[in-house]
Amino acid sequence: MKMLLPVLLGGALILAGQDWPTLNGDYTGQRFSPLAQINQSNVTKLREAWHFDAGSAVKSTPLMVNGVVYFTTVNNAYAIDAKTGTQIWHFFREARGNLLANRGVAMYKNRIYFGTPDAYLVCLDARTGKKVWEEPIADHTFGYYMSMPPLVVKDKLIVGISGDAADVNGFLKAVDPATGKVLWTWNSVPKWGDPASKTWPNQEAMLHGGGTAWVQGSYDPALNLTYWGTGNPHPVMNGTTREGANLYTCSIVALNVDTGKLVWYFQASPHDTMDRDANQSVVLFDGVFQDRQRKMLAQASRNGYFFVLDRATGEHLLTAPYGPENWTSGLDKRGEPIPNPKKEPSVAGTLYQDSGTNWYVPSFDPETGLFYVNANLNVWFLTYLTYDADKIEAEDHEGGRDVSLSATAALIAIDYQTGKVKWKLDYGNPSGILTTAGQLLFTGNSNYPVAIDPATGKPLWHAEVNGPVNNAPMTYSADGKQYVLMAVRDTLYAWALP
Repeated sequence: MKMLLPVLLGGALILAGQDWPTLNGDYTGQRFSPLAQINQSNVTKLREAWHFDAGSAVKSTPLMVNGVVYFTTVNNAYAIDAKTGTQIWHFFREARGNLLANRGVAMYKNRIYFGTPDAYLVCLDARTGKKVWEEPIADHTFGYYMSMPPLVVKDKLIVGISGDAADVNGFLKAVDPATGKVLWTWNSVPKWGDPASKTWPNQEAMLHGGGTAWVQGSYDPALNLTYWGTGNPHPVMNGTTREGANLYTCSIVALNVDTGKLVWYFQASPHDTMDRDANQSVVLFDGVFQDRQRKMLAQASRNGYFFVLDRATGEHLLTAPYGPENWTSGLDKRGEPIPNPKKEPSVAGTLYQDSGTNWYVPSFDPETGLFYVNANLNVWFLTYLTYDADKIEAEDHEGGRDVSLSATAALIAIDYQTGKVKWKLDYGNPSGILTTAGQLLFTGNSNYPVAIDPATGKPLWHAEVNGPVNNAPMTYSADGKQYVLMAVRDTLYAWALP
């Protein structure tokens, strides 16, 4: 079941092993490292090797290539020495737009790429930090911004876009890494007249479409397919203005890397009315499912369901809730949830139960066969429409409001064969997850970074650093020593054995 896919950094294939060359380590999105110098027998001996104070919240997953760590904060990019944490260069670019977060950089040949709050893609020289070029990917005055790095695939950068405004429609673009020139574009909302446009009531509704793609996708070189999740339709809560499934919002899509053409889709939340987007990591792995060897894809979605699909065809293999919910009335023949109309927001208010996760990345451990995700469980919402439900045109991108009445949060381990939760740990921090061949799971709770037994959920270690983990952990080896990196507030920490 091991499946480490090499990352192409311009003529060199690099595995997630000694280096950590892309956001999730390799193309699979598993966030599993084969490094095992740090393991269950010695994890309690971990000590701080170095730390770097960035001056603002570090929400990015660092890369490490050839002894250099690269990471971002909003408006900033850094290169630091992987063994000492000493700064090599710093790049600053003040931006307009949404300053929510920046999740990291991508690397191709000798260049570093990252997105900005005003929806530009910036290219830097990896050796000096000097800007090579910057190109607009979308118009930030419409509410577009970029919070994640592009995905390096073959000779392209695959770029997604963020945005929550009423008139924002999502897309993916393939960009030439040398120049920033757009090579192809795939739009989340189809053209009027396309068969998928029949899932919308009219062109007016499609103009407010939504479907942004703001969590980095994955890639299968053998199938030449890249996989991404898409966001919610607009207005978010008022589904009366957009009857139908509203493709390709809240979907998992597979695109041909060379052309950008859609090969298949699976809609995780048809006709979403409560921001149940499918912008969560799409994780690839091979293994046996129901006595048959499969090439699979899995996602723990924001709607509280865990999906396993055949990644070559999109065939549904398993759909299972990983927490309590009552917003659905069953599954259709494709394995997609069927929304319960009685649980949609209303002017008078609607009470419903839900579970789900968000942008914080999960991990899949091929040695345990378990999928790990930080999630909110058993959330009770009261939702209202904030204007007349009979209005045809949307007034803003929300169209309603919600009140969260109660919630619990947990780190959970899901068996991909059955969809059942194997174990649950009551942690409440929305940080990413890393698993390793050292039989360790690294993440954060609300108080400090932690290491856990991935088979049982037993806590094994926590750092003597007080504060929640902002980002997703990663690991690498430099001069024979393994390091684990996690960020607490404004500071990036590296731990290693003495």
